[in-house]
Amino acid sequence: MDPCFRRDDTEVVVEPQQYQLSQVTDSFTGQSVDTARRTLTARLKRGAVDSAELDARILVGAALGLDLTGLIAAAARLVTAEEAGRLEDFARRRLVGEPVARILGFKEFWGLPLQLSPATLVPRPDTETVVELALEMWGGARHSSHRSRIADIGTGSGAILLALLSELPAVFGVGTDISPAALHTASGNAADLGFAKRSAFVACDYAAALSDGFDLIVSNPPYIRSAEIAGLAREVRGYDPPRALDGGGDGLDAYRILIPQSAALLMPGGSLVLEVGLGQSGQIQRLMAAAGLTLESPAKADLSGVPRAVAGRKPPR
Repeated sequence: MDPCFRRDDTEVVVEPQQYQLSQVTDSFTGQSVDTARRTLTARLKRGAVDSAELDARILVGAALGLDLTGLIAAAARLVTAEEAGRLEDFARRRLVGEPVARILGFKEFWGLPLQLSPATLVPRPDTETVVELALEMWGGARHSSHRSRIADIGTGSGAILLALLSELPAVFGVGTDISPAALHTASGNAADLGFAKRSAFVACDYAAALSDGFDLIVSNPPYIRSAEIAGLAREVRGYDPPRALDGGGDGLDAYRILIPQSAALLMPGGSLVLEVGLGQSGQIQRLMAAAGLTLESPAKADLSGVPRAVAGRKPPR
């Protein structure tokens, strides 16, 4: 598995946006913990931030190093100057749209704490649908005596791959990404979670550097239509790496590459599980069928009822 890069590709990293000092006028200095939380909640509501109360609780807790129980127990104590400074910084960043996970630098996915970087997407609950369907496909397959291997194409923070490794203790996983910075983040997460010896990370365009022999391949590829990027929430368009979002004119560019690649890499009886966007499941299933994969089940819906994960299986010999 040799590194593979596009010769014309460059690393695109989204830098944190700058904020105006005038956007924050209230001071947390000298306030009680509870008052500071209420002050931040009000400020976020004035700034039209969704889930202002939840965001305020999380950010106050992070600034003070307290969990929910700690916040309740320390409600009456005064915020120190150092804590107030941290909280001011968090407030300013949230008010210009930076997601809470970006501010904190980590996000929980499948119960696993994952470090983030500007080169990675923030893992979202919808993507856990891919993990669920992948485990269902795994349970319905026959596995030979060889050591099973799985691959996560465009791994980003490593979220899907590491979630699967946490559920499949005998499996070895490979994550690919065209971004060296994303791979650095993913490999760090693997090490932090104790999966370093059961994982490898390869820099390449989709699956171009992989050799065959995978029992399961998963991916959350870019699937937003290019024309729709500007209309995404500011937390997404301003902070997620554009290359991880933009799926081309119809949102399917990545699928046209990775589905045939994956079909060739799968072991007989192996499965491909992909995250898809709204209204794309039928098109992805047709691409899978054209690549010789069989469709054993309908697309799996996320918690909002949107078909979010599609699976195909390579026929056994």
